[in-house]
Amino acid sequence: MSGTKHVKNPDVILVGSGIMSANLGALLKRLQPDLKIQLYEVTHELAQEASNGWHNAGTGHAGICELSYTPFVGDDGSVDITKAIEIFQEFELSKQFWAHAVSTGMVDQPRDFINPVPHISFVHGQQQVDFLTSRYKGMSAHHFFRDMEFTTDPATIRSWAPLLIEGREDMPVAATKMVAGTDVNFGAISQKLIAWLGQQEGCGVATSHRVIDLEESSSGGWEVRIKDLQTNRVMTNSAKFVFVGAGGGSLPLLQKSKIAESKGFGGFPIGGQWLVCDKPEIVAKHQAKVYGQALDEAPTMAVPHLDTRIIDGKKSLLFGPFAAWTTKFLHEGGSWTDLPRSLKLDNLGTLIKVGLTNLPLVKYLVKQGTQSMASRMRLLRTYYPEANLDDWKLEDAGIRVQAIKKEDGEAGIVHFGTEVVTNADKSIAALLGASPGASVSVSIMLELIATCMPQLLDMPPSDTTIETLIPTYRENLLPAEAADRYFRLSEAANQLLGLL
Repeated sequence: MSGTKHVKNPDVILVGSGIMSANLGALLKRLQPDLKIQLYEVTHELAQEASNGWHNAGTGHAGICELSYTPFVGDDGSVDITKAIEIFQEFELSKQFWAHAVSTGMVDQPRDFINPVPHISFVHGQQQVDFLTSRYKGMSAHHFFRDMEFTTDPATIRSWAPLLIEGREDMPVAATKMVAGTDVNFGAISQKLIAWLGQQEGCGVATSHRVIDLEESSSGGWEVRIKDLQTNRVMTNSAKFVFVGAGGGSLPLLQKSKIAESKGFGGFPIGGQWLVCDKPEIVAKHQAKVYGQALDEAPTMAVPHLDTRIIDGKKSLLFGPFAAWTTKFLHEGGSWTDLPRSLKLDNLGTLIKVGLTNLPLVKYLVKQGTQSMASRMRLLRTYYPEANLDDWKLEDAGIRVQAIKKEDGEAGIVHFGTEVVTNADKSIAALLGASPGASVSVSIMLELIATCMPQLLDMPPSDTTIETLIPTYRENLLPAEAADRYFRLSEAANQLLGLL
């Protein structure tokens, strides 16, 4: 989908057409229908960067299978499930809003963007089996994960995901499984929400338009300079509020804003690659997203996994991701000069210290970027022992720009999550970071609204209050006494999304 509609002097300008801008724009328009919103996207089509179906794993991150969210915490082998519970509850907010969008006709055909795919954690070797045993004990005690299954029986694992066991030598193995996992095409839901937004009165969507500068207006709000890449015409538009959700392009624009809060931020781009299998007889034997343990030196986003993907109705298998060294901030339209041009006096020390204090990460990236296909296949065979080189091809994935900033006076802190940077008068916000942002994007955008436009969350009773859009927004679903309400609302959302 492309667009050329312009709204002059809107209330809100959205930069970028990924899942963050899509959710934010849709939420704002539903909460305040008379709000004027303009979206600008640099590529010709919407959601072509990190939200694109082939540029991420598509995992509806809910803390189910991601072992990195549940670290060991005690000498007794216990694990901390706090992060997994937090992410699970936040993903439920995403599902509730998307279900609302389906029920009200904002979007159609939910199978275009979300499908049921079991989530499995798989380990081998006695030490990892002990870890997964402890993890299951802790997680299954909470009502969010009460349907989680656990086994150390290879025959049972074979029935769940045959590729994991076929050809495997005799060794201790274990796995957990939840049928309630999902595969999400974040690009597809972004396109649907933005298509709806663009059809609303007072809203415009313009693709092939690059935001090239931001300047704070003396009268409040922002003057935004935009270049039409089809005609090379440069124009200016103004807005009371600007959201920079441009993925890897957010950092340069944040720096152009010159807000005090941007000082000290840097970006460290990490490219990605997938091994992809489209061979029908192999694809048909694997219906799951299978996560294992991360390599010690790998960033959280590089935890290896063997995934079922459903994109444009076609089912494939992906394995990875493999990291790659790059200086580009964007997959489409990025330049090798992106990283050098992002270096400023206020962030140079931060970036240098990151390099010096994260040498294992630097070594890992260099090694990943120079490894052979044979070495990639060796890692794949730790999941799928009988994998054949002829059945797999290497494909580029998206680029993630990890946010690096000064914190508590100490430079060199690498943030592998997501972070929203706002200025003092809350007239601009920029999102930096990476996984699991897409899955919890609704939660992140609700926090942004609460920070920058809190009045929209306290509207008088109507059919567009936040509780109508997301029933559990103000509720805590963690206590045991909330279990029945959680299951009731979750089932309702799952039915609307076609997950049952």
